[in-house]
Amino acid sequence: MAERALDPLRIEPLKIVALGGGHGLAASLLALRHLTPDLTAVVTVADDGGSSGRLRQEMGILPPGDLRMALASLCDDTPRGRAWHDILQHRFVTDGDLDGHALGNLLIAAAWQHAGSAVRGLDQIGELIGVRGRVLPMVAEPLVIEADVTRRGQADIVVRGQSRVAVTSGRVSNVRLLPQEPEMCTETIEAIRAADWVVLGPGSWYTSVLPHLQVRQLREAIHAAGHLALTLNLQQQEGETDGFTAADHVRVLREVDPDLRPDVVVADPGWVDDVGQLEEVAAELGAGLLLRQVRADDGTARHDPLRLAAAYRDAFSATWGDVAREA
Repeated sequence: MAERALDPLRIEPLKIVALGGGHGLAASLLALRHLTPDLTAVVTVADDGGSSGRLRQEMGILPPGDLRMALASLCDDTPRGRAWHDILQHRFVTDGDLDGHALGNLLIAAAWQHAGSAVRGLDQIGELIGVRGRVLPMVAEPLVIEADVTRRGQADIVVRGQSRVAVTSGRVSNVRLLPQEPEMCTETIEAIRAADWVVLGPGSWYTSVLPHLQVRQLREAIHAAGHLALTLNLQQQEGETDGFTAADHVRVLREVDPDLRPDVVVADPGWVDDVGQLEEVAAELGAGLLLRQVRADDGTARHDPLRLAAAYRDAFSATWGDVAREA
């Protein structure tokens, strides 16, 4: 059998773990798969809306939606892989109970019942569809997100549930996870501790990125990993980060985890109006700042996978310490 041509972006060998959820995690996975075959996605499990919320409530399972998106992002870029990607993402439109359900969510729920384990079920699906990497849940039980929200001229309110926090009007000032000490997933902790690089972000800052730092065992595993890269979003998120600067995003993480020591902060210069402040707050954490154009050219706030992969390649190849900003 002929050997497979190496991806010119790949820098082997690296064990990379990407943390997050939803579209943000999908963006990092689509980029990181160009760099290494040893890629693990660690996915938030707090979603309580849509198809995931219904299955979570009806079956008492982890919300499968973000896990499904991670699996779809790791499908091979072949006719077979692209077909599986589309199948997983297919959403039913009917007049019955299946309306709104994603087929991949149902497949994951079935695999969990069959395997009797969330990790075994996800591994089985990964093997079935030929994903390039592994998908693991952040913790072993569903989480609930509570947020304190400040609204102009009104008393602070508490918003409960990820789906409500993500679209709330007002400024999120604090978030909590319930339970505070969830049941852990051993495989997740082991993967993070063994990683050469952990990638945190992009994604919904309070509901997909921050939760990984709010669970003590995950936080300690991240501290024990080889290196850490923070990936900033391409714009503010309505509801969650209205009025935030790029530097504010990093400050929020520091407030939750004062011991956080990233090696590098990756950001697109097209959004960073506060380069000096971002550079300063990154330096306070001991991190270098890597500015690269990673936004797609289609006018959306979407990361281009190849541009982001190239930025990660540079980030992982550099020696960070006294490195400041690279243009």
